Amino acid sequence: MKSIGREFMEKTKYRYLGESDQDKGLPQPPLELACPSDAFLLDLPAIGEIGVKELDLTLAMDERRTVRKYGQGALSLEELAYLLWYTQGVQRVTPRPVTLRTVPSAGARHSFETYLLINNVTGLTPGLYKYVALEHKLMVVDLAEGMCERVTQSALNQVFINNSAVTFIWTAVTYRMMWRYGERSYRYIHLDAGHVCQNLYLAAQAVDAGVCAIAAFDDDELNSLLGLDGQEHFAVYLATVGKL
Repeated sequence: MKSIGREFMEKTKYRYLGESDQDKGLPQPPLELACPSDAFLLDLPAIGEIGVKELDLTLAMDERRTVRKYGQGALSLEELAYLLWYTQGVQRVTPRPVTLRTVPSAGARHSFETYLLINNVTGLTPGLYKYVALEHKLMVVDLAEGMCERVTQSALNQVFINNSAVTFIWTAVTYRMMWRYGERSYRYIHLDAGHVCQNLYLAAQAVDAGVCAIAAFDDDELNSLLGLDGQEHFAVYLATVGKL
């Protein structure tokens, strides 16, 4: 009997893939989840208006480390906008249409939505937000007290989440990728997560912050907390960010 992992690798090989919904001529899903009609949106500083220190890429890669202990300093709204832009910023929407962003994605499908647990960002009330990438804005999701503790619990009580300025939570809308790639999409979603998180690690160097990627979490608990169904839309990866 094969393990689940081996079975997954076998059955997502190209020879098992059938005709995709794209091949069938079905319409592609939206490029981003729609905001509720009553959503409260916050403007973010435009990337051209944000000033951060210049940092040589080679130096950023050499000095990048996983950091689990953070200082007391807050991230500014400009610094948060900078990190969001360089992890999921939309540079252009093509006529196809697809989004061209600051990170690569298989077929430019970009299946991710970015949720943010805000703890210590200047001008923002602590709580749960979502990045509206097409508009470069923040949407308020839940500002209830205790949100940080609930996210921490869902991430197996990794206490450095409590001490971070912000925790990025990347979730995947599966059909956005599956429309083109079928079952192989699950491989691509997890590969894409690595691209996004590495950009966060490198971009954080320019704002004197550290990052810790988190793959250990209770899927069902975190999905429930975010209001996701866990199948068509589910959490993939987290990363804390805090000042050094």
